[in-house]
Amino acid sequence: MKITPLDSWINSKTGARGASSLHGYQLELFRETLDFVKGASRFYSEHLSSTCAAGINRLDDVRHIPFTLPEMLMRHPHDFVCVPPDDIGRIVTLPTSGTTGSPKRIFFTPGDQELTLDFFHHGMTTLADENDRVMIFLPGKSEGSVGRLLRRSLERFGCEGVLYGPIYDYDDALQALAASGATIAAGLPAQLFALSCIGPGIRLKSVLLCSDHVSQAVSLGLTKAWGCEVFSHYGMTESGLGGGVDCSAHSGYHMREADLLFEIIDPVSEAPVPDGERGEIVFTTLTRRGMPLVRYRTGDMSYVIPGRCPCGSGLRRFGHISGRIPDMVGFRADFTLSMPILDEILFCVPGLLGFTADIDDDGGRDLLTITIFSPGNEQAVQEAGTRIRNDRYLGEPIAGGLFEICIRHGGAGVLTYGNEKRNIVDRRQKRRTR
Repeated sequence: MKITPLDSWINSKTGARGASSLHGYQLELFRETLDFVKGASRFYSEHLSSTCAAGINRLDDVRHIPFTLPEMLMRHPHDFVCVPPDDIGRIVTLPTSGTTGSPKRIFFTPGDQELTLDFFHHGMTTLADENDRVMIFLPGKSEGSVGRLLRRSLERFGCEGVLYGPIYDYDDALQALAASGATIAAGLPAQLFALSCIGPGIRLKSVLLCSDHVSQAVSLGLTKAWGCEVFSHYGMTESGLGGGVDCSAHSGYHMREADLLFEIIDPVSEAPVPDGERGEIVFTTLTRRGMPLVRYRTGDMSYVIPGRCPCGSGLRRFGHISGRIPDMVGFRADFTLSMPILDEILFCVPGLLGFTADIDDDGGRDLLTITIFSPGNEQAVQEAGTRIRNDRYLGEPIAGGLFEICIRHGGAGVLTYGNEKRNIVDRRQKRRTR
C-alpha cells in the first residue's frame, strides 16, 4: 500500500516534518490571513474589528475568532473580495435552496485557481498515472470550471482527461464511456452508481466520487458492477473546490492542510470537539487572495479519525461526510432524517438505480414517500420497505407512528441529472409559508 501523495506534497509546500511543524505553518498563515482580510475586505474590517492577529499564539486560540456564515456571503459577496476587480479571474454563482435569499458568489484570482490545480494534480496521482485515461462527468463548459481544472491537472503528470460533462442522458453517457477507452471515471456518486447498473459490463481501474456525500452502499455497488477501486473526494466551491481525498487505504479523507485550516465544532455549542467525535466542519483559507474566508461554517458533518492512517501518513484524516445540517429534516421527538441515511439502506436494494424522498403533511401526520426507479424488478418496492422498516435507526420511529411511509415505483425521472443535488424534499414547509 502506497502512502498518500498528499503527504510529500504538503511537506514540500509547508516545510513541515510532523504535526507540530505543520501547526506552526498554519498558525503563521492564519495570522497573516487575519491581517490581510482586515485591511482588504470591507466585510472583515468590520466583522473582525475587535480581533488582533497578535493575540493568536496557538491554534487553540482560533476558537475565539468569529465565524463566517453562508448567509453572510449571500448578503454582500462583493464585500468579501480583497483584490481589485481586474485581478478576479473567475466568479462562481451558487444557487440557494428555497424561495428566499440571494445566491452565493465566490471570487477567485488566477493564483487561487492555480492552488486548486496543484491540489488536484497531486491528489489524482492517488488513483491515476500517465497510462490512464479519465472520463470526467463534471461541469466543464466554462474556463475554470471543475471539469476543466481536473483535466488540466491530469495533463500535468501525462494523464489524459476526457471531458464529458454532467449526465443528462444516461444511455448516451454509457456509450461515451464505453467508446472512450477510459480506465477511470470521475463524477457524482448517484449518477455513476446508476450508470454502473445500466452498464455493468464495463471494466474500470478506479472511480473518483465527488460533489456529493458518498455512501458505502454506492461504493460497494460500483465495485461489484465495474470491478473498480472507489475513491472519494471532499470539497466545496467555497473551499476552492478541493478539500480532501482518500488514499488506497480508504480510511478517511487526507485533508488539504497546506491551504486550509480545518476545525470540527459542536454545531450547537460551537465549541471544538475531540478527535473521534462528530461535528461540523469549519475551515479557514490560508493561501487564497481573491476571497479568503475565515472560520467558514460549512454545515457538513464529519469527525477527525484518531491515529495514523494505514497508508503510513501522519496527516489528519476526516471521516466521510454523513450529511449536511441544513439538509436534515426534522420530525417530532427531535428525530431527524437525511439523504445519506436513506442511501445506505436503499442503494443496497437489488435492481434499484435511484430514488427520491419527499415529506408531506397527510391529514396532520407526516408522510415520507420514497419513489424508486428499478426497471424490471417488481420486488424492489417490497425489498425497500422491508429494509427501511428493519433498519435500526428508522424501524422504531416508523413502528411508533412518528411518521407514515409510502414506497412506490417511478420512472427514469427519479434519477439525478446535470448538477442536481439530492436532498429530501420537505413539502410541509412550503405549505406553511404560502
